[in-house]
Amino acid sequence: MTHKEFEEYILQFTNVWLDYPFGEGTAVYKYGDEPDGKIVAIVAEGSSPLRVSLKCDPQLAVNLREKYETVLPGYHLNKKHWNTIICSGQLGSDEIFDLARLSYRLVSGEQVVS
Repeated sequence: MTHKEFEEYILQFTNVWLDYPFGEGTAVYKYGDEPDGKIVAIVAEGSSPLRVSLKCDPQLAVNLREKYETVLPGYHLNKKHWNTIICSGQLGSDEIFDLARLSYRLVSGEQVVS
């Protein structure tokens, strides 16, 4: 998965926008009103393979980390609620998109139908 593919997907959600609060190189996708908003996803720009951090249900977060070596506790984030995914192919694009949809739902409080 490329950053562009992920970005095209995540920006389809209602009221999601791109910000750089941590400086260039860290793309932060937020939900809500600018300039604040809540973080839905973080992408380490230029990472190869791509690294994406997403909010997750705490129990699912643990299960994913146990099942996949490319799913790690959120980098510089609350380890209980965030995972960082190394997009090396162990998880497919559809699975990553599903986790992005879940992150959006958790942050926005909206029900997202797949």
